[in-house]
Amino acid sequence: MAEMALVRNAPLPDRATLLAAALLGLAVCLLGANAQALLPPARWPAILTFSAAVDLPSLMLRDALLPRFTVSLLTGAALGLAGVLFQQVLRNPLAEPGTLGVFAGAKCALVAATLWLPGALVLGWDVIALIGGGAATAIVLLLAARQGFAPLQVILSGLILSLSLGSLASMLMATHFDAVNDLYTWEAGSLVQNGWSVASALLLRLALAGGICALLWRRLALLDLEEDGARSLGLPLATTRLCGLLLAVALSATVAGLVGLISFIGLAGPAIARLAGARRFRDRLLAAPLLGAALLAVTDQALIRVSGGVEIPAGAVCALLGAPLLIWLVRRVRPSFDAKGTAGDAGPLGGRLLSAAAIRRRLLLALAVCAAVLALALVLGRVPEGWHLSWGEEFRALLPWRLPRAAAAGSAGLMLALAGCLLQRLTGNAIASPELIGVSSGAALLLIVMSFLLPPLDRVSTMGIAAAGAFLALMAVLRVSRRSNYAADHLVLSGVALGAVIGALVSYLAALGDPRILRVIGWLSGSTYAVTPAESVIVAGFAAAALALLPLLARWLAILPLGPGIGRELGVAEAGSRLVMILAAALLTGAATLIAGPLSFVGLMAPSLARLAGIRTPLAHAYAAAIAGASIMIAADWIGRTVVFPWQVPAGLVATVIGGAFYLALPVRR
Repeated sequence: MAEMALVRNAPLPDRATLLAAALLGLAVCLLGANAQALLPPARWPAILTFSAAVDLPSLMLRDALLPRFTVSLLTGAALGLAGVLFQQVLRNPLAEPGTLGVFAGAKCALVAATLWLPGALVLGWDVIALIGGGAATAIVLLLAARQGFAPLQVILSGLILSLSLGSLASMLMATHFDAVNDLYTWEAGSLVQNGWSVASALLLRLALAGGICALLWRRLALLDLEEDGARSLGLPLATTRLCGLLLAVALSATVAGLVGLISFIGLAGPAIARLAGARRFRDRLLAAPLLGAALLAVTDQALIRVSGGVEIPAGAVCALLGAPLLIWLVRRVRPSFDAKGTAGDAGPLGGRLLSAAAIRRRLLLALAVCAAVLALALVLGRVPEGWHLSWGEEFRALLPWRLPRAAAAGSAGLMLALAGCLLQRLTGNAIASPELIGVSSGAALLLIVMSFLLPPLDRVSTMGIAAAGAFLALMAVLRVSRRSNYAADHLVLSGVALGAVIGALVSYLAALGDPRILRVIGWLSGSTYAVTPAESVIVAGFAAAALALLPLLARWLAILPLGPGIGRELGVAEAGSRLVMILAAALLTGAATLIAGPLSFVGLMAPSLARLAGIRTPLAHAYAAAIAGASIMIAADWIGRTVVFPWQVPAGLVATVIGGAFYLALPVRR
């Protein structure tokens, strides 16, 4: 009877564990189907006992399929565990290796080591990835510390640093393609195996991490309490958080070094565990790794089943599947603070107004700086003998080559800056730039799809396609963020999701080796190599038209940030004005994306520079931002043309690195 009572009172498995078990069962079934396609089931026992295999199917099952399945389980479990630790320590449900810069730091470190310190690779890719990922995470946390580790500040700093480091790594990979060619497959997150060495290394490290978690879980669980309550129980907060962070970074770097970059599993595992009822940290600590392992294993085995022999990297598909999950989570997570306020006493779009004379002087100074940058780009360059100034006949001979590039780059920067101003006024949010909230990514996404479905198009046609993609992306992002009053958290994370889709597609296409990916990479990196004089005239015409039509939007630029109620009282047709501004931002972004790429940060940096200069009157601010954007892109094009001569770095990548450094320096300045 006592035994019967004990059985009745035993706790039932929670929903998260049952879901993980069901997914693991599905993964095993898919594994069985894939194994049967290689070898009849009657021959499996010999393979499972690791007896000598004499034919190719047996070898593929023993040394390829089974290790791959094991690696997928261990990788998913490691990422799920890392995600739980990050989220518990930072008290941020959206923290994971990809959003905190760990993967970007690992990628940058591996590229740098491959090029300049190849001897360090004997330590292991995971060691190099740990150094890079740890350094990136430390930078993110140092930047976020000044804001009290607010969830938005942590994620935003991680996003900016990730994009900047990713662009820096892409610059190096573009200029040293032959030396780092193998990294493209690694970056895509392929789980292809050739033996059990990776599985053994992962198992050892995961077991060690699990043992440490077993020792620390009680202390980590107390982080759910308020800081005063945790301290009253004798918890050393700083030490506990540091141990949790180090463990999470080590797990993430291990996956990055041994397997590749696999995003969103570290987000999906804990999120699904929480939604399935695992509220306590102890429950999530068990359920999230199980769910992460099951999700990655099911994804990879399903890809093997449906791919028909074509290798599809699991990391790329996880990013595609994770993007909708992130958007869905964004709709459920409360904003960390009101959308209208960030830094500054008067809010992001307000502040002390200068006199008209002071504004004119500063605009004239900005124009003079822009003219000086343009002159420098046209006359100064690099030759095999070193730096060289071009004059006279030589200058006239080089002008047809240099001027179209500079004009196109400047026009793209101008249009991105104006798009950033429009979006910031539209949402009342100082970080609503086309790059960060995914508008540029939407333009690039439609361009990628159309480049594989349509024959090569002229510049005007591609601008139209890019503008349509930007419009659709902007409408989607605004719809997702409307419930939160366009909170910065929701705007930025929606952009992260769209950017992840782009990265997944590019990684997949690069891994396939499709030659059309070169044209796509050229678009996405913001290359001005192939801009012709006629095309530069078209782009400059778009920019000039935008400047000429901008005064027509002046009243809306001033009134819309004040809120819908005030707008209606002042006689502004809110729906119509917002639609016009959305269309204008989409057209500007679509036209500029072809030149600057989707991740230049000019749309974020130029309006911020105009505000730092004290120019806050709506129309003057837009013109100042346009001048700053043009100057930044002309300078970026010149730097890309000269910094690693004779190789040339796309202007969009250079602008991304500059913009990321600028944004990350702002908290230090404040």
